[in-house]
Amino acid sequence: MTEKSWQFKPEPDPEMTQNLARALQVPQAAARLLVQRGVESFEAAKQYFRPDWTQLHDPFLMKDMDRAVARIQEEVARGNPIMVFGDYDVDGTTSVSLMMAYLKRYGVPLTPYIPDRYQEGYGISKQGIDVAKQQGIALIIALDCGIKANDQVAYAKTLGIDFIICDHHLPGDTWPEAAAVLDPKRPDCAYPYKELCGCGVGFKLIQALHQSGGDQGEELAPFLDLVVTAIAADIVPITGENRTLAYLGLKQVNEDPRPGLAALLSSAKAKPYRIRDLVFVAAPRINAAGRIKHGAHAVELLLAGSAAEAEAMAEAIERYNLERRSLDQEITQQALDQIINRGEQEAVATVVYDPSWHKGVVGIVASRLIETYYRPTVVFTKSGDHLAASVRSVKGFDVYQALEACSEFMLQFGGHKYAAGLTLDPSQFENFKQAFNQEVARTLTPEQKVPQVAIDLPLPLSEITPKLFRILSQMAPFGPENARPVFAAHQVHVAPYTKAVGADLSHLRLVVHEPNEPTISGIAFGYGAMTEAVKKKGRCDVAYVIDENHWQGQTSLQLMVKDVRV
Repeated sequence: MTEKSWQFKPEPDPEMTQNLARALQVPQAAARLLVQRGVESFEAAKQYFRPDWTQLHDPFLMKDMDRAVARIQEEVARGNPIMVFGDYDVDGTTSVSLMMAYLKRYGVPLTPYIPDRYQEGYGISKQGIDVAKQQGIALIIALDCGIKANDQVAYAKTLGIDFIICDHHLPGDTWPEAAAVLDPKRPDCAYPYKELCGCGVGFKLIQALHQSGGDQGEELAPFLDLVVTAIAADIVPITGENRTLAYLGLKQVNEDPRPGLAALLSSAKAKPYRIRDLVFVAAPRINAAGRIKHGAHAVELLLAGSAAEAEAMAEAIERYNLERRSLDQEITQQALDQIINRGEQEAVATVVYDPSWHKGVVGIVASRLIETYYRPTVVFTKSGDHLAASVRSVKGFDVYQALEACSEFMLQFGGHKYAAGLTLDPSQFENFKQAFNQEVARTLTPEQKVPQVAIDLPLPLSEITPKLFRILSQMAPFGPENARPVFAAHQVHVAPYTKAVGADLSHLRLVVHEPNEPTISGIAFGYGAMTEAVKKKGRCDVAYVIDENHWQGQTSLQLMVKDVRV
């Protein structure tokens, strides 16, 4: 097993920690965590632990919001049809579902449009614009895409079609000449929170439409189950307004989710549903529709009007998901075999290719390969006359910059620091592979070659109490920049009940304690091979998350182990 590097976060100010612990009457460990996360006063803690509707920003603070509302109201007043266009991933399909569900109250004809992943590719397509023209549509609302679609929007204009862009990606030097461009990342946009997902920007638009009609924001609660699903799946920071939307959205998911989402979550273990249920249960199934069949199936499910209708659609999407998982496992094994057969286990980067690999899962396969060979990874397949690839990176390494250095060999590429996509001519594959390996070798630092475990605080096992766990639970929803706290305990004693578990004994059931203290058990997934070494040594260091275990009607605290050091 690859040894991991433990990265401890800086210790917070001791005086500030003590003052906060007294003011909130919480354990020191909880106060230290809060100060680390920028929660430094009683009032800030109140807002952090109890997000509510008053913490959402006025949607009209977003540049062009007034223009967007006016343009939609103009079409509604005329009774004209509107197209709702979105990407084929979770953020895009939830955005389209949200906008469709809200706009139907106006009684105008609505056309949802999700581009075909393989025929049209990402973003606004000429094909979609042509469909709008055929249907006599003069307004397209584009969600989770469009900020760089200057040419497509200009083409639509020649056909008499306007666009409202709702995006959250970084704009280029110029942006489309649309009726309105809503994007908090526009440099001329003064909106206070910049990290909304695409569905979040869509929600701000319906919030503005709602306010302009004199209605209260709380009436939009039924739409927040879609927003929190997008926040979870798109891996945006769960801070500020996103945290408020996620908190209120999870409340909606647990109390009254739409039938389609309820059907998707039916395979989750138990309520209350958490962010991780949306990430690991709902999101892969929504994505599977676009990867295996068509993203429109996900929109149909999320707009289903009854449980019976939703269950039938969810069964079909589950079949797509099972096919996706099967392909993912099969292709990952083929890629691993390719690395071994070529003797590239020690290479500085992974670049693999097979023309038969399914384009819809190569991104997942790239992430899987990093679990075995921790290094920047590019997985290619055939796409028409070209080769297409998904690129994934490791912590701290900017793979987008590495691709820029190899741009002469590519037809096109796009993405960000940790994930990207590209296409190239088959004749350039070996040139690209050589150039990419050379660039990674030149720029990858020794620290970036080692997986990291980010640890919030050292915490002796004796300080783990039900009260601390209750406080930690109230720090949810967890996600980027508000992660579930990870602790470290050093030289804990290993109890005899420690053993390898699982059908193939690949996991470690670790039972540990400190001198003269009760034992606590934990599960370390994938650490089964360490069982004998841990038991023989009798002591270990452990990085862990505190969780609850429910078994035969009994509830107890347990450790979810992130890493073990002997």
